Amino acid sequence: MHVHALYTKYFQKSKVFIYPLLGIKKGSSVVPKETYLSWGTFYQPEDKKLICMYYKRTDPEYLKFEKDVLLKHNRLCDYIEIDDESALFIFNFSDLEEDWNYLISGKYSKMSKKTKETILNFFDKTSGNYIYMHSYLYPEKFFSRYAELLGVEESLLKSVGELCTKPDLEKEMLMIEVADLENLKIIS
Repeated sequence: MHVHALYTKYFQKSKVFIYPLLGIKKGSSVVPKETYLSWGTFYQPEDKKLICMYYKRTDPEYLKFEKDVLLKHNRLCDYIEIDDESALFIFNFSDLEEDWNYLISGKYSKMSKKTKETILNFFDKTSGNYIYMHSYLYPEKFFSRYAELLGVEESLLKSVGELCTKPDLEKEMLMIEVADLENLKIIS
């Protein structure tokens, strides 16, 4: 499989670079509505917390997944019910400080080999997402192709060193109105 076009839309870096590190198998119908690197004044990117917002469901599959996977996850540090329909699961990544800092600075290719392999193993090798993720984590193999697609010299891309944009920390921040925060149910 080859990179045929550039991926130009913004995507949550927390969802593709950090969420896979939870080790939750892809293919479940229970996936986060969205993921974030920060939440207002509660968590900043430097806190190394992945904030996953899930739709709360009442079906047996979701309830089992929540009980057996999410609430028992060894990285879970907080669970917050936002309302009857949504809950936040907050996961701690402070043990991966160096890789987390590479993510925040957009230096994906500098992440440890183990972290990169865990991320890649999350994606189906035959999917379009896999080849993009591979190019972001191992850009040296793709500089020539991206230079061709961008119409620039390969040396320019090599000087930058990365093929994926840095996280947009505003888009990676959960925004909940202050008025709503008074109604939160926090369960630690």
